[in-house]
Amino acid sequence: MRLLLVEDTFDMAEAIMIRLERSGVACDLAKTLEEARDCVEVQRYDVIVLDINLPDGLGTELLKELRSRGDRTPVLMLTAEFSVDNRVSSLDSGADDYLVKPFDYRELEARIRALYRRELADKAEEFRIGNLTFNASARLVRRDDSPISLTRREFSLLEILIHNRGKTVSKERLFEGVFSFQDTDVSMNALELYIARLRKKLSGCSVRIETQRGLGYKLDADD
Repeated sequence: MRLLLVEDTFDMAEAIMIRLERSGVACDLAKTLEEARDCVEVQRYDVIVLDINLPDGLGTELLKELRSRGDRTPVLMLTAEFSVDNRVSSLDSGADDYLVKPFDYRELEARIRALYRRELADKAEEFRIGNLTFNASARLVRRDDSPISLTRREFSLLEILIHNRGKTVSKERLFEGVFSFQDTDVSMNALELYIARLRKKLSGCSVRIETQRGLGYKLDADD
């Protein structure tokens, strides 16, 4: 999952990013509306977490801009306002959910996961492909009854490939789903390394990751 966090309070933003990255989320940070606009212009996100009060305006301005051009990316608004009117206004502007500060970070993570799952074409949380079981919510992968230990980036790669099963996913799309803008020292070669590791760990499973030369990778099931 690739997420954009728009939040100007450094301590809160840092804490959110640390927790999300530990969960396998590639998280980009924008501290102003202008930075957020720059991010959405060049990057597609699975979820946006958007603070209402920002140094150069209201987060609802960006939300309205996204919705006006048909961008339906799930947006979770963060607000310090307890007013029902303010919360209703955010939802009416196109927000999918909101959370009032201060909040429990576990709840934030749960709400983000819920928004992400809601957008998946297949609403099932658990996938079974032959002898492979994949459960995104439980972050569990099994071969038959044996768990497969994956790093957060390996898990994110497999998640993207499973949700695009039978389709070629470009290297760029996979890279974007695993690495954030903050990973400035990471090259495309790192993606190939993670693919190789994932293939090795999936050995004996009923799925295979095929290289589509010059295009990307595709996950298919063995006959």
